[in-house]
Amino acid sequence: MVDEVTKKTLAQVPLLKTKAGPRDGELWVQRLKEEYMSLITYVQNNKDSDNDWFRLESNKEGTRWFGKCWYIHNLLKYEFDVEFDIPVTFPTTAPEIALPELDGKTAKMYSWDHGLL
Repeated sequence: MVDEVTKKTLAQVPLLKTKAGPRDGELWVQRLKEEYMSLITYVQNNKDSDNDWFRLESNKEGTRWFGKCWYIHNLLKYEFDVEFDIPVTFPTTAPEIALPELDGKTAKMYSWDHGLL
């Protein structure tokens, strides 16, 4: 079940309508435009509500994404690199998001190799 805050947040972000992946040529370009518009809207909404927590950018093809994410706890800011590749079978297969600095820190969590992240 989705809580009301999440529903409200999602209602403010443009929906993605094009089902395409990196192998789909011009359809992929259209999907990337939709992805960028949704991300820009989401980031702007987060800034407006003082809930800014990540920055992302991609390579020219939109197949490799990287950036920073952060969390503030007890007035300390913890910042991490974030990266992921778009699978060739996207959007059927979701990307696996990696926070490389946390890899191997805990046996059960943050394991890129075990698909727990």
